[in-house]
Amino acid sequence: MIGDIRETKECQLKDPMDLFHSGQVVKICAPMVRYSKLAFRTLVRKYRCDLCYTPMIVAADFVRSAKARDSEFTTNKGDHPLIVQFAAKEAQVLCDAARIICPFADGIDLNCGCPQRWAISEGYGACLINKPELVKDMVRHVRSQIDNPKFSVSIKIRIHEDLKRTVDLCQKAEAAGVSWITVHGRSIEERHQPVHYDAIKTIKQSMSIPIVANGDIKTLKDAENVHHLTEADGIMVARGLLANPAMFAGYEETPFQCIQDWVDIALEHGTPFTCFHHHLMYMMERITSKQEKKVFNVLSSTSAVLDYLNDHYGV
Repeated sequence: MIGDIRETKECQLKDPMDLFHSGQVVKICAPMVRYSKLAFRTLVRKYRCDLCYTPMIVAADFVRSAKARDSEFTTNKGDHPLIVQFAAKEAQVLCDAARIICPFADGIDLNCGCPQRWAISEGYGACLINKPELVKDMVRHVRSQIDNPKFSVSIKIRIHEDLKRTVDLCQKAEAAGVSWITVHGRSIEERHQPVHYDAIKTIKQSMSIPIVANGDIKTLKDAENVHHLTEADGIMVARGLLANPAMFAGYEETPFQCIQDWVDIALEHGTPFTCFHHHLMYMMERITSKQEKKVFNVLSSTSAVLDYLNDHYGV
């Protein structure tokens, strides 16, 4: 990581807010555990993704441990604009993490949406939507301690059953200087229920900062529909991009060139086999038969995967 990071110091960091002022809907790759790492970010950027997030990083570990920093965060010159997402519950810890990351990224995002039990039991993630004063305090602290005015501070939230509480949270964050807010249109309890796009629209209409819509967006057509329904300034996609990293470029399913690009990028970055293979399983889900999946999904080495792709697809 350190070699990569030194390189980055020489490059010009970008102002993510410029994207929101461009007049175009901002196309965003979501923070995904294990998956939205440097190699995958490099791939989706080739296919018209405007802004990428890292996977969520626990701020306290990041601040405390050089080992955690090395394993959790890698970047390079082309990896911009980049938002680093942190799980935090104390303003100063988030500030310390932001200060470390500031020379190498374009902004930080506070995770207020992760519904996993471990995160909530630790005081991270979605439980923060019930602590608007703490969220406000964390945003304000980072704003006051980071000198770079172009460095963005955003939050990603879920909604409350009572939407007035969500609007109140967002307005408090806006007053503290938050750059934009990503809204996953489900409550903490909801997993696979329909996304409440009407709630995202209500939040958008209550705010003067950019709002990003998130939840169940699988295709570029979905993204356009959600933009129309919510009037959001940006669209954030997770699983849709895993299944088709070329989605934002208008492809209905993963093109073979994208698979070839992933192979080249992953090998260049030294991507661990499990991650390399899992991404391919996602990408090829819609374009392979059940029989082909049975064979491909149990391959156990990079060379076996490369042989299979070469024999079957000429990749």
